[in-house]
Amino acid sequence: MKLINKFVDKNRTGHVTLRPEDDEDMWHLYNLIQQDDLVRAPAIRGVKSESTTGSVESHRVRLNLTVQASKVEFLSSSAPASSADQPPSNAASSSNAPLPSAALQISGPVTSENQYVRMGAYHTLDIEHHRDVRIEKIEGWDSVALSRVKESCVPGRGAEVGAVVCGEGTAAFCLLSEHLTLITHRISVPVPRKASATGTSQHEKAMTRFYSTLYDAFVRHIPYSAPGLRVIVFASPGWVRDGVYDWMLGEASRKGDKILGKVLREKTLKVHISSPHVHSLVEVLKSPEIVSQLKETKFAREGVVLDKFFKMLGVDEMRAWYGPDHVCLAADRGAIGTLLISDNLFRASDPKTRRKYVSLVEGVQRKGAEVVIFSSMHESGQQLNQLTGIAAILTFPLDIEVVEAEEREAREEEERKKREAEGEDGNGAG
Repeated sequence: MKLINKFVDKNRTGHVTLRPEDDEDMWHLYNLIQQDDLVRAPAIRGVKSESTTGSVESHRVRLNLTVQASKVEFLSSSAPASSADQPPSNAASSSNAPLPSAALQISGPVTSENQYVRMGAYHTLDIEHHRDVRIEKIEGWDSVALSRVKESCVPGRGAEVGAVVCGEGTAAFCLLSEHLTLITHRISVPVPRKASATGTSQHEKAMTRFYSTLYDAFVRHIPYSAPGLRVIVFASPGWVRDGVYDWMLGEASRKGDKILGKVLREKTLKVHISSPHVHSLVEVLKSPEIVSQLKETKFAREGVVLDKFFKMLGVDEMRAWYGPDHVCLAADRGAIGTLLISDNLFRASDPKTRRKYVSLVEGVQRKGAEVVIFSSMHESGQQLNQLTGIAAILTFPLDIEVVEAEEREAREEEERKKREAEGEDGNGAG
């Protein structure tokens, strides 16, 4: 992301202009733009004009429009499964850079009238790569939003891990960056069982077809020569990953692809997972091999922290709390050592709800605790969302029932004092 312009005053009102460059930038914009924000971006609008002869002509014009966001939608397209009978096109094979697979749409009424669009007309902005987007927040820029702007503009980001999650006859190709897990392609090749000598022969032929299809798809959908790609993971149950790796290494040598051969030898990790599905990437990200190589990256940190929370929940549940109410209670007690919170909570349409979580994060940080904001586009973030999107590892144990009882007693005491004060006022008035 490029920061084109930023004007935010001491009251945190103002605007920021950003230029998205990749899919991850689209995800940042999705998290930045809230309901009622003013968003200005290029748009294409169909218009009609009447000629001097009286005929009506339709044409499309490109212009800049400002809308007040009423709907913000992030679209991530997962590639459909392909059959072994569908050979790759030569045009696609010649490029090792995947096409953008994420898009962002902002819908709402137009707030600045021009010659083509009247004020209040409803329009949907399709946010484009390499086109400037200006965001003005009616509610003001809070600390979480400003931190995301700063983080999104750090240079040198992009996909750091390429992953092939496979089983016998199936494979999903994924790219993992700081905030996104994108499925760039899927393949599925029927593989019969080895029930007899004939079955064994058919099985081997099908696996050969599968390996060949996987190789072609890998070359097209994993940017293995990109300098930012640090690790390529082959993950599977059983030993499929070894067969895939050996085939790819041999095929790269046979086809004279020295770059792919070098990348496979230097950057590949083979990891065991429990099932050949994309959600098993959580197991990959907390594997010791990945952690040691990517320990400073955000998505690896998410996996480690979530794993630590679940382990704490199993051995000392008094130090592992989740749910908004319980986590807020722990924060009030100053007991939080690590706060786990999903970015999904900051996209609440109700400004009051967003302010609640922003205030919680700021309060926990002031007390010296660690805050890990999970991306809900990673598997670890989706697991956290299943736990209400917020959890905490405490520095000392707290009994939930005791704390809730104390809170109840405190509320009852306040109500009692309030009733007594009202009674005294009534007696005095009489």
